[in-house]
Amino acid sequence: MSSGEAIQIAAVGVGETEYVRRGAAPLAELVVEACSRALTDAGLSPSDVDGIVTEANSMPQQAPADMVQTALGIKERRFTAHSGVWGAGIVGAAQMARLAIQSGQADVVLTYFGVDFGSSPGGPYALHAVDPLKASLEMPVGWYGQPLYFASIAQRYAYEYGLRPEQLGELAIAARKHAALTPGALRPQALDLEGYLASPMIAEPLRAADCCLVNDGAAAVVYTSLERARDLAKDPVVVAGVGTASAPISQSSYFTQHRNYLGTPATLSSQKAFGEAGLSIDEVDFAEIYDCFTITDIMQIEDLGFCGKGEGAAFVEGGRTGPGGAMPINTHGGSLAHSYLLGANHVVEAVRQLRHERGSGQVAKAEVGLVAGLGVPDHTTLLLTVDR
Repeated sequence: MSSGEAIQIAAVGVGETEYVRRGAAPLAELVVEACSRALTDAGLSPSDVDGIVTEANSMPQQAPADMVQTALGIKERRFTAHSGVWGAGIVGAAQMARLAIQSGQADVVLTYFGVDFGSSPGGPYALHAVDPLKASLEMPVGWYGQPLYFASIAQRYAYEYGLRPEQLGELAIAARKHAALTPGALRPQALDLEGYLASPMIAEPLRAADCCLVNDGAAAVVYTSLERARDLAKDPVVVAGVGTASAPISQSSYFTQHRNYLGTPATLSSQKAFGEAGLSIDEVDFAEIYDCFTITDIMQIEDLGFCGKGEGAAFVEGGRTGPGGAMPINTHGGSLAHSYLLGANHVVEAVRQLRHERGSGQVAKAEVGLVAGLGVPDHTTLLLTVDR
């Protein structure tokens, strides 16, 4: 590598806990377990780690870096950073890890994320209940809860472009098929169109099958330089490009005052990632897209560039996103059928796909994977490739 050439980094280890609907272990304990498994997967020890990056919203309070360092036995933590919000943050942790490694601030960076929504009071609903704006202005009139927020977006999408239940059902059915091929997935039971249409309506037009799981669990990813990665236990997965972007609005106001109601910052984050990687959307072999609800997939499919605006619902028809489809999406089952970890498990799955470790769930000849993380108002697009 020449002195003027930027250091490339790679994912070298991934780990995750068992995912359970409701568990007894504290969240911090789950995080430490996932981190330990990621280091073992990489063939590294805690003493090799000198950097930690997490998302910025929950992990600094629920599993802070100093606690994780102490529990694992990391000797020296030279670099600590927190990336963006929720799903965008944990996917975007790769960007912070790269900056640390390229600048010489760290050699091995550990990233992690966990949730205990299944066992904590209020689950994901509690995230917004503590927001003074929502508590004062939105909740008293019944405007509350993530299914309602995204159902409103789906209704607007249907008004603007047309949206049939069968199109949403395509994504839910494909997620179940992927989950059936993934050990540890929480919702691997088969689903057909009849079963989808019989699924209880939660917030019209979103049925239960359109909604993500609620569970406990944690996942971790280890990054280091590509040069060092080539000497480690597993084939390195190269961070080819990563882009982050944010809508110009607060999280509190996003679902009531966001003017680009049917858009996401994926339009910007994807441009950055593809430009940096020197790749085109046609070169992507599979995608792991943040999917708290089926409509979220459709919006990002459009904004990432797989199709034009208003064409996403038609794009997913015909089993395109399922196993063996032209564009497999959320190949582990995603948040709808594998586990809801706000995208951390999506990164783990992408790494395993590019190592060709997924057995019957493997995407044939996979060389380029895309991971999209949404955490309103933020978004991250991460492009991963095999070591070429």
